[in-house]
Amino acid sequence: MKIFIPLLAILFAAAAFAQPSDTKQPETDRSSSQKAKQQAKRAGAEAKRATKSAALTGKVKSALAADVGLKTVKINVDSDAAGVVTLKGNVDSEDTKRRAEATAKKVSGVSEVRNELHAKN
Repeated sequence: MKIFIPLLAILFAAAAFAQPSDTKQPETDRSSSQKAKQQAKRAGAEAKRATKSAALTGKVKSALAADVGLKTVKINVDSDAAGVVTLKGNVDSEDTKRRAEATAKKVSGVSEVRNELHAKN
C-alpha cells in the first residue's frame, strides 16, 4: 500500500502533464494551412501585377502600331504594374522619338514614360 500511493500519484502527475499527440497535429496543420494561404495570396498578387503590366504593354504597342508614322519603327515596350512604360530601340529622328513618347503618354493607365529611344540622326 505504501508503494501503491506514490506510484498512483506519479501516474496522475504524468497524465496531467502529458499532452496527447493529437493536440499538436491540428496546430501544425493550421500553421501549414496558413503558410499555404499566404503563399497563394502572394502568387495571386504577383500574377495580377504581371497581367496588368502585360495588358498595358499591349495597349501601348497597339497605339504605336496605329500611328501611321510609327507603324514601321521597331520599338521595344516594357511596363510595370505602376503604369511606368519604357520605350527602347532606334528610331529615324528626334521627331519620331517625340511622337512615340507622346503616343505612349496618351494610353490609359500610363503614369510615366521613360523614353530610352535613340535617334539615328
